[in-house]
Parts: sequence; structure tokens; C-alpha cells
Amino acid sequence: MLLYDSQVSGNCYKVRLLLAHLGVDYERRELDVIDRSNRPEILGGLNPGLRVPTLVFDDGRSLGESNAITFHLAEGTPYLPDDRFERAQVLQWQFFEQYSHEPYIAVLRFWLHVGHITPSPHELEAKRRGGDAALAALERHLQGRRFLVAERYTIADIALYAYTHVADEAGFDLERFPAIVAWLTRVTQQPGHVPIVA
Repeated sequence: MLLYDSQVSGNCYKVRLLLAHLGVDYERRELDVIDRSNRPEILGGLNPGLRVPTLVFDDGRSLGESNAITFHLAEGTPYLPDDRFERAQVLQWQFFEQYSHEPYIAVLRFWLHVGHITPSPHELEAKRRGGDAALAALERHLQGRRFLVAERYTIADIALYAYTHVADEAGFDLERFPAIVAWLTRVTQQPGHVPIVA
């Protein structure tokens, strides 16, 4: 398998983290997240969104979007429940991550930490409010729970861990969320865990 990747991307990290848990060998090809001028040439026939991560399988098929990739790779493994309702709960958290979490925390992290972009005060405040709301929802759910779904580590946890564990790079103080901090530690203790910089 070939993963079109970016080491700084939490979305790419989700895929790398699951592949590490699964012990799957693969090739990585790094793409620039700032200069995207070569994306049509490289990813044009593989991913209509021209985004990373894009995973190319040995048979030539390709798949984009981090949560779709992890859902596919997790099929038949302990990282995706067999129970129909629990699988829907995994999807619920993956959709939450992409709609209510990533657009705030990941974008703000990209602006401040990766792209060194100075947003307007209005944009900054809007992203902070959205990120705080997402973290508060995650905190509420994790109180009294070890993991997000079925009391076990799944790709729902991988989806939310990716950008939550680097939320400080976007200026979010995670110490305000003790259930999240404890959950982050539990995620790092999973067999095969690798850091985002691995």
C-alpha cells in the first residue's frame, strides 16, 4: 500500500496510527500542505478532493478521506465493533470530528502552528468558540467512560485523538478538561501506539 501523507496532518496521522496498531507495512509519500500546486498531477486520478491522506491499495484502487480509510481498514478488526448500533456510534463520532471538531481545532492549529497565518480577531474568536464547544462535548461524554464507544478503543477514539492531543498547538488549554486528559493517556497506552511525528 502507498499512503500519500503529510506528517503535520492529524487526518493523515489517523491512518498512520491505525496502520501501526494493525502492524501493516506500507509506503509513505509526503506531500506539501502549503504548496498544493502539484496535487492535480499526483492525486488527480486517485482522489477527486486532491487531499491527503489518500491510500492506494496494492490492487490499484484508491481511497480518500481519513475516516473512510480508517473505517475500511478497521473492518474485521477489534477497532470497529461488529454490533450494528455500536458501528453507528463510531460513525457518529467520526462525523462529529469532521463537522464539529476538526473545522475549529485543526484549522486554528494549521493557521498558528503550521502555516503561520495570522487570522483576524473575529476569525480567531469564532474558531476558539467552536473548538471549546467541541472539547466540552467530548469532555461530557468521556466523564465516567474509558473510551468513546462500547468501553473499548476503536477508530472513533483514533478520529478524535488525532487533533485533540495537539490542541495546545492551537492555543487550547486541555487542563480544563480532565476526562479528556485521562482519555488521551489511555490512547497512548494502546499496543502499537505511535506519535504524530513518527
